Amino acid sequence: MSAETFVKGKTIELRKKHIGPSCKIFFSHDPIKIVKAKGQYMYDEKGRRYLDCINNVAHVGHCHPDVVKAGAQQMELLNTNSRFLHDNLVLYAQRLQATLPDKLSVCYFVNSGSEANDLALRLAWQYSGHKDVITLENAYHGHVSSLIAISPYKFIQLSDTEQIQSVHVIAAFIAESLQSCGGQVIPPPGYFQQVAQHVRQAGGVFIADEVQVGFGRVGTHFWAFQLQGEDFVPDIVTMGKPIGNGHPMSCVVTTKEVAESFMASGIEYFNTFGGNPVSCAIGMAVLDVLEKEDLQGNALRVGRYLTGLLEEQKEKHPLVGDIRCQGLFAGVELVKDRLKLTPATAEAQEVIYRLKEQCILLSADGPHRNVLKLKPPMCFTKEDADLLVGKLDHILTELEEALGLKFHNALSVENESSKRKPTDENGRQHLGGLAHGGGSSQEDPQIAKRIRS
Repeated sequence: MSAETFVKGKTIELRKKHIGPSCKIFFSHDPIKIVKAKGQYMYDEKGRRYLDCINNVAHVGHCHPDVVKAGAQQMELLNTNSRFLHDNLVLYAQRLQATLPDKLSVCYFVNSGSEANDLALRLAWQYSGHKDVITLENAYHGHVSSLIAISPYKFIQLSDTEQIQSVHVIAAFIAESLQSCGGQVIPPPGYFQQVAQHVRQAGGVFIADEVQVGFGRVGTHFWAFQLQGEDFVPDIVTMGKPIGNGHPMSCVVTTKEVAESFMASGIEYFNTFGGNPVSCAIGMAVLDVLEKEDLQGNALRVGRYLTGLLEEQKEKHPLVGDIRCQGLFAGVELVKDRLKLTPATAEAQEVIYRLKEQCILLSADGPHRNVLKLKPPMCFTKEDADLLVGKLDHILTELEEALGLKFHNALSVENESSKRKPTDENGRQHLGGLAHGGGSSQEDPQIAKRIRS
């Protein structure tokens, strides 16, 4: 395809030479070179089409023509910073605020989810006069220093004595409305409502991180925090990833009280690229497409259909320990023992690799990397769900036969699996082979060759 400048091997060589080694790549043993994407599909340099179940960034579909057109037209006309008056900034702020509770009325436009969450902390610190922040276990809120410090997902767990402190006053409680990196965790309704009461009594604010899950993905609501009940309103909401359908933009929305407190600090806030005319034009186009194509409704309908298919897999496969679904946000937790909830980490990574060979892109996450994450573009269809779950069913069947795993002998696989060295699609040690515990299936020679290499 014409979009390829170098052959794949040369691209890999140059990446190793010029890109930091901590910047990992999917499927490192045989990475995919993507040169084109459209809708819910991505294409490699050979024209091979992959069903994308990974990207919650290309929210309304890769390269949506309406979004591309809006950005290109505005870029031809003007792009400058928000210190100049421009209608796009206020039009977009007005459109965005209309999707939120009235109390959340003040916008700060920035450029990434990390930048949005970092600014949210600054707002909380200034408003509360405190510094301590409470977060959830396995949380992830961004890559800048202030956020790594409150993202247990990214750092080695501290001892209990270091983690648990007596806190009487705090600056904020921050949580993803649905926890993504932590393993597709869906908090029960009313949970955050109760947390917010305690947080505010301690002088803090509630920050709802919608960077991964906002803009209609949950189906029943536009924002995932709304799953907590009509009366629940955070003090600050952060958003990113899907907001620009791949264009780097994000936003913090808060109350007038919090915004006025930030102003009282005497420090002017200015962001060179945040809220520029091109970004705002793209943001408005995303909202237009969501409405025009009823993608929130699609998330609800397809999400319910997908949930039914996955629940059938749970009934059929002993490796499937739990199904967690809300719209087009879904997690399939794989376990080797449903009673002990022993994580099937190696098996999850094997599923990821085998799906990739079937041209379906999926990832695994959670503290044990044993939760298959589904967060596809919102144009994902029932036919796509059938294809994905059909392939997953076949792969799980093969794995369970190779492991001799059935519902009545699920415990027997634990010792065998503990001998393996698991890895994930980002390059950690991969499943070194499938032990046959009485099953009749033979290991696929192509897979065996790939594993040995």
